[in-house]
Amino acid sequence: MKRLLIKNVLSEGHVGQTITVCGWIRSKRESKGFAFIIISDGSVQDTLQLIVSDGIPSFKELHACVTGAAVKVTGILKASFGKGQNFEVEVSELEVIGTSDSERYPLQKKGHTLEFLREIAHLRPRTNTFGAIFRLRNILAFGIHEFFQKRGFIWVHTPIITSRDCEGAGELFSVTSLNFEHVPRTGLDKVDFSQDFFGKPSYLTVSGQLEAEFLALALGNVYTFGPTFRAENSNTTRHLSEFWMVEPEMAFADLFECIDLAQDFFQSLCNKVVDVGRDELAFLEKQYKIISIEELNLLAGTPFVRISYTDAVKELKNTKEQFEFPVEWGLDLQSEHERFLTDTIFRAPVVVTDYPKEIKAFYMRLNPDDKTVAAMDILVPRVGEIIGGSQREERLALLEQRILQRGIPTEDLQWYLDIRRFGSVPHAGFGLGFERFMQFITGMLNIRDVIPCPRTPKHILI
Repeated sequence: MKRLLIKNVLSEGHVGQTITVCGWIRSKRESKGFAFIIISDGSVQDTLQLIVSDGIPSFKELHACVTGAAVKVTGILKASFGKGQNFEVEVSELEVIGTSDSERYPLQKKGHTLEFLREIAHLRPRTNTFGAIFRLRNILAFGIHEFFQKRGFIWVHTPIITSRDCEGAGELFSVTSLNFEHVPRTGLDKVDFSQDFFGKPSYLTVSGQLEAEFLALALGNVYTFGPTFRAENSNTTRHLSEFWMVEPEMAFADLFECIDLAQDFFQSLCNKVVDVGRDELAFLEKQYKIISIEELNLLAGTPFVRISYTDAVKELKNTKEQFEFPVEWGLDLQSEHERFLTDTIFRAPVVVTDYPKEIKAFYMRLNPDDKTVAAMDILVPRVGEIIGGSQREERLALLEQRILQRGIPTEDLQWYLDIRRFGSVPHAGFGLGFERFMQFITGMLNIRDVIPCPRTPKHILI
């Protein structure tokens, strides 16, 4: 008999039918002549109760039915009058597929701290919390593709190995095939990269944006969704060394069209997760009391406030709030400033535009005032910045000038300048850090709790 997912068992009207389900045991309780076993198969937030009587031949398997063991059962699905479940299976056949050392199994029927669960990342998906988080991650990943595909965007695959730093931050992981015990040297005692695999220094990418630009200037509207890497020595609750980025790029578009797309994108994902992941959201809301379905519904329908960086600085300086970091024109806004704008001043998501050129990347379009660039950040309550984007500098002479001012070598950027030499057009795009968005949706306070295998400084358990 074909196995049914518990998700389908609970939603497809199988009452009175003989079904087969598989799963991992969460708990077992024995009574006179009966055993009550709770299993989960990860397909849904709910668990399923099994009733095993001593009248079935496989009752002898019961001794191996311990927490963490994997079982396959066949039986009749019945309506349940017990507290906490609507259905239960009256088991006729029971098979223990995978035994468990219950004495050593770390997930017992008690509360575990998130810090403890990070140390057993290979088992934490079996808990209610992380089952919910990773199903929500799946829902949102699908929603991202659905959003862009419905709007005619083409999904493009930008490289993970690259020859330079998109942002100019310098915090990159090097990729090499050189033997560290016998590193080839030049006459100046520098590493001879000509003998490396690619013949030059190479790195793990921090962004697919630059490559997405040349693809957009051929295909129209494109988006990337893949892993990116930062060798930033930061152990905060908001930083990962490996994370996923969503980066759409639009040809024949300006900053305002970019903002409109980003707002639609954000609100579409809020609607998607509420529609499809309501059970998981309800569990997290009850368990951690941080995020709420009501809040997500509100954000999905709330117009975003739009304000220039200059006016945002004025708003912050006019308050009596004592910030840890200074507020001055020309300095980047910190998380505390961003959250104050969203949570206290405007009580809504905020789009901040037209940042000083000195604090933004070289590729952002210079505004007529020669002081600011056509950049935008979307700030949301509790989190601060969640989306950052810009109109790109499409004018060759100005782009070359910005690159030289930043002291960036142009040898490896000739291809990037070429797309300004041959049919350049206004174009714009943005980036959303998927894990940051997951933090916002789930209410998790630590970004390490929204990705299956977190990568942070000195931490690579799996």
